[in-house]
Amino acid sequence: MRNRRTGLAIAAAALLIIAARHPSADLRILTHDREDSAPRSFRAAIDFGLVAISVLITWTEKRFV
Repeated sequence: MRNRRTGLAIAAAALLIIAARHPSADLRILTHDREDSAPRSFRAAIDFGLVAISVLITWTEKRFV
């Protein structure tokens, strides 16, 4: 019984550490031309409490010369 309590206490402490650190995922897709001074972009962020996802997508508009 004592081992079970110790295991539960360790698991609870690990969850508190993870929750306090607030881990986040960051996905970036950069496909714009480096010479483009004004690339188009789209940004979005979603926060689920323990996990946050941030998405940044940029692109260059095709220019005909």
